[in-house]
Amino acid sequence: MNVLKRCILGISLLSLAAVSVQCKSDKKADTETVASDKKDAVTIEKSAYGTTAKGEKVDSYKLKNQNGMEVDIITFGGRITDLKVPDKDGVSENVVTGFSSLAQYEKENPFFGALIGRYGNRIAKGKFTLDEKEYQLAINNASNALHGGPQGFFNVVWKADEVKSGETASLKLSYLSKDKEEGYPGNLQVFVTYTLTSDNQLEVLYEATTDKKTVVNLTQHSYFNLSGDFSKTILDHELTLNADKLVPVDATLIPTGKLEDVANTPFDFRTPKLIGKDIAAKNEQLERGKGYDHCWVLNNPEKGKTIIAKVYHAASGRVLEMTTDEPGIQFYSGNFLDGTLPTRNGGTYAHRTGLCLETEHYPDSPNQKNFPTTVLNPGENYKTKTTFKFSVQK
Repeated sequence: MNVLKRCILGISLLSLAAVSVQCKSDKKADTETVASDKKDAVTIEKSAYGTTAKGEKVDSYKLKNQNGMEVDIITFGGRITDLKVPDKDGVSENVVTGFSSLAQYEKENPFFGALIGRYGNRIAKGKFTLDEKEYQLAINNASNALHGGPQGFFNVVWKADEVKSGETASLKLSYLSKDKEEGYPGNLQVFVTYTLTSDNQLEVLYEATTDKKTVVNLTQHSYFNLSGDFSKTILDHELTLNADKLVPVDATLIPTGKLEDVANTPFDFRTPKLIGKDIAAKNEQLERGKGYDHCWVLNNPEKGKTIIAKVYHAASGRVLEMTTDEPGIQFYSGNFLDGTLPTRNGGTYAHRTGLCLETEHYPDSPNQKNFPTTVLNPGENYKTKTTFKFSVQK
């Protein structure tokens, strides 16, 4: 009888142990499922995009979260080709200009979606001096150098690495700009990391080092139209810029060297204002830019945290808010879009169907002693970040 009791007790204990193990196994599985869900909150997928005329392979990466936001980036020029965000009804549409083929991106175009370097914006006559040595850059904008020259960072194939971390997914791009490329001194190693978060933020982190004294001013050149309909202009978009001053330009769009107050001018966007409200006003600066094509001096007390720009489109309810640690932002109202470039669906990009908000140092800073410096020395780390946050306002 005692033997029987001991057998029954042993079986009971084994059963309890099995249940315990099973419970622990189930809990572990649940934990792994939760962890897996967190990792999948933002995904990244790679696909082949095409081959350049030089025979270089180009890949496309799709960053996607569970809130309806998708960002497509190609390694040619580090370009954002598509950026889909939901409207107030939850409908996700593309809100950036772009083309349907690599061949079109290789043709001359106004930097759609591209990474810009070595120097974003203009340098007067393509010349600057460092340590008493003058450097001559490639000229590609009347008599000036623009956005790094005709073979700037927008026209090269970047190396790419995927980085996944919980609620985010990142694409880290790298490019070595060799000494004297487009006339710039120093071998410049550049990294640009695009990060999509689960709450509809796209972060762009720029990093660089050099082996010789040089100048650097990196930015991103996407054209936004929050309506999602590129047959419509951006004149009905409401813009706010946290900036008291403007960098006025001469007839060739090179800064005069002065900073002017925006108060009582068409350039005052300190409170929300429709872009179309004053764009046709009689104003010398507007005439020179054929609209808005200027750099604003940002009020940025908490760099990287203060909202320095906000765009709102009432019909769709879409909102874009930006933060940065850069001193300026170039607002360009798509003045030179002229209906000659094809959209993805068979139409064309007409006048002012996209707007740019390029965070940067001021134009022509290498030649302007009173502007914040853009010089990078060996041993220093260039590092700056801009965030684009999308939401809806009903």
